[in-house]
Amino acid sequence: MTARPRSSAGRYVALLRGINVGTAKRVAMADLRALVEGLGYRDVATLLNSGNVVFTAPATVRGDPAARIEAAMTARLRVSARVTVLSAADIARAVEGNPLLEVATDPSRLLVAVLADPRARSRIAPLAKLDWKPEAFGLGTRVAYLWCPDGILKSRLQDAVNRALGDGVTARNWSTLTKLHALAAG
Repeated sequence: MTARPRSSAGRYVALLRGINVGTAKRVAMADLRALVEGLGYRDVATLLNSGNVVFTAPATVRGDPAARIEAAMTARLRVSARVTVLSAADIARAVEGNPLLEVATDPSRLLVAVLADPRARSRIAPLAKLDWKPEAFGLGTRVAYLWCPDGILKSRLQDAVNRALGDGVTARNWSTLTKLHALAAG
């Protein structure tokens, strides 16, 4: 069972895994915003074209936002994608807790891997004991930080995280995460 945020009023960020990558799983952001609004969420905004949705959950909306968005995407948009939802406070902790800021010189090569289930942290914790040079690895409560100086596609570290977690992880680069943080905070 995946640990999901409680359905309570507040600001949230939904991260959709694997949409609009290549030609598969294409979703227009206007359709995604309309879908999330149709579920009763407010102040819905998308960032970029890669499945980042910021929204407010009114206290009157019940249920797990991730499960609700996943089910609605499958039913209405005919696209199946894993959805991970973090509170604005979770995003703030991920931004504030980044241990790799002093070594990472390119925000597009600094990934934040968000765990769908925080309990899966134990599956990647052993990676912190390995030498990844020139790459670097940091572990937060709900996220892992991956510095990939030679590029994401060539990263042994990203491959190791993906092997350990499968579809239980979705990653965003540092630039995207900080933009999501600003949207969720505002």
